[in-house]
Amino acid sequence: MKRSTAAVLGAATALALALTGCSSGDDSGGDGTDTLTLAGWSLATTPEFKALADGFHAAHPDITVELKEYDPKNYDTQMIADLAAGKAPDIYVQKTLKNFYTYQNGKQLLDVSDVAAGLGPDTNGLASYQVEGKTYAIPYRQDSWVIYYNKALFDQARVKYPDGSWTWDDYAAAGRRLTAGLETAGSQALGVYQHVWQSTLQGFALAQTPGADLSSGDFGYLKPYYTRAVDLQKAGAQVSLGDATTNNLTYQAQFGKQRAAMMTMGTWYIATLLSQQKSGDADRFEWGIAPAPQRDKSTTGTSATPVTFADPTGMGINPKINKDKIETAKKFLAYAGSADAAKALAGIGITPANTDAAADTIFAVPGVPTDAVSKFAFTKHETRPENPVGKYTAPLQNILNDLHTAVMSGSTDIDTAIAEAQDRARNEVLNK
Repeated sequence: MKRSTAAVLGAATALALALTGCSSGDDSGGDGTDTLTLAGWSLATTPEFKALADGFHAAHPDITVELKEYDPKNYDTQMIADLAAGKAPDIYVQKTLKNFYTYQNGKQLLDVSDVAAGLGPDTNGLASYQVEGKTYAIPYRQDSWVIYYNKALFDQARVKYPDGSWTWDDYAAAGRRLTAGLETAGSQALGVYQHVWQSTLQGFALAQTPGADLSSGDFGYLKPYYTRAVDLQKAGAQVSLGDATTNNLTYQAQFGKQRAAMMTMGTWYIATLLSQQKSGDADRFEWGIAPAPQRDKSTTGTSATPVTFADPTGMGINPKINKDKIETAKKFLAYAGSADAAKALAGIGITPANTDAAADTIFAVPGVPTDAVSKFAFTKHETRPENPVGKYTAPLQNILNDLHTAVMSGSTDIDTAIAEAQDRARNEVLNK
């Protein structure tokens, strides 16, 4: 979630070099049309790539998918370098949506509109990879942010579980009641954990506020979200940003070790929590998920559609792939976006792009909560992107990351921080 202007600028420069230094249509130097190469990261702890490779091979026994591992922290830097050198895999993942513009604008992705046309309407996140009517990547997973809550700590504090009716004011009030109730019960756990990422506030603010537009440079929509969060810090209902960063707190430990009764986080954490409860890295306790808190009551309740955020994760084709392998690569992308792949991903706790096809599979995984509110939270929501695709998204997010640190650390009040961020947006990005 951390962002680096230098990395983005470096990526754009490398892409420019790639365009001038390598002719299009170069042979990839691949192993033949029966073998595809696919980029991934942290293969030992990120099983989704092997699941997709194995599933595709099972459906197409004459085709093998070889995985190429990248450093997750430097994925885009390394991928840009490999694309420039003509050494990138046939298929590579768009690890963060904010850098999709750099790849697509740098002509480092083939047009896969024909693959997209074959996908069903239940494939979430597809629109994020479409530019001027053409599609350049296929989403295979689409997480959404929800509330995770610890039923035992709620019971201990005598607070009712979230039921889908909560606004952010309700969430903050519950956090205070939880903290007070847990203290009375002799627990040191706090009501809320909010991780250090800017996403925890800005993602929701952008998604839920009518008319909010990142590229406008008007960031006034952030104020109510920061006002509540700062108040929760001051009330002692959540760990401060300073303590979280100084002590290198992880959200997995804060929730998994029962140091907080609830937190907002993406659905990717379902797989992590299940794994850590099994390994002992997290305590064993009963938990559930609920829809993300809403800006107002209009999108609360199980008869409404809650609004949340998250970026899709997609795959695209290296334009320097051996031309004889393009159709095979497109077959793989079609599989990655299919209902069969969705079920395979859900079986290991991953939230696929085709959520509807995978709902029964993921709720059959031992340990996944199966109550009605958890199922509603997982299957019904409008998920808007944290990083709308555009040339200004990455540098504007860097400025907003500075705003987040300034406000949550207490060094700058929210009004001043917003004014400074808007000035920087105009002077450093929008009018430059």
